[in-house]
Amino acid sequence: MKRVLLPIDGSECSLRAVQYLLNRRADRSSPADPEIHLVNVQVPLSGHIGQFINREQIAGFQHEEGAKALQGARALLDAGGVQYSVHTEVGWSAEVIVRLAGSLHCDHIVMGTHGRSALTELLVGSTTLKVLHLARVPVVLVK
Repeated sequence: MKRVLLPIDGSECSLRAVQYLLNRRADRSSPADPEIHLVNVQVPLSGHIGQFINREQIAGFQHEEGAKALQGARALLDAGGVQYSVHTEVGWSAEVIVRLAGSLHCDHIVMGTHGRSALTELLVGSTTLKVLHLARVPVVLVK
């Protein structure tokens, strides 16, 4: 893995993906440290909110929420002495993740999964399944 996109939603599942990369680094099962790009994707807010809050306030809120979601991943990588880049995006998660992986020329996407059953994923929809469907690079899923 040379360049890795690591989607982070702040959940324990996404932190397991960070730990996976740290473990690979410690095991040296990867010959060189990858270039890591953390991304948090914030869902766009309804246009109706614009009647009450201006764009700058919405952008500030989304940036703050993204920063909160990324805290745990950043702490793990900092503790491991690993360099990384941070991206906070707004849009529909799977599409943004795949687009960003392409624009950053990532070789892999590493994602934590929530471990729901296939039926639950089918009924509820899943960012992970959508990324698997849309991605043009390998996707590593960490359960």
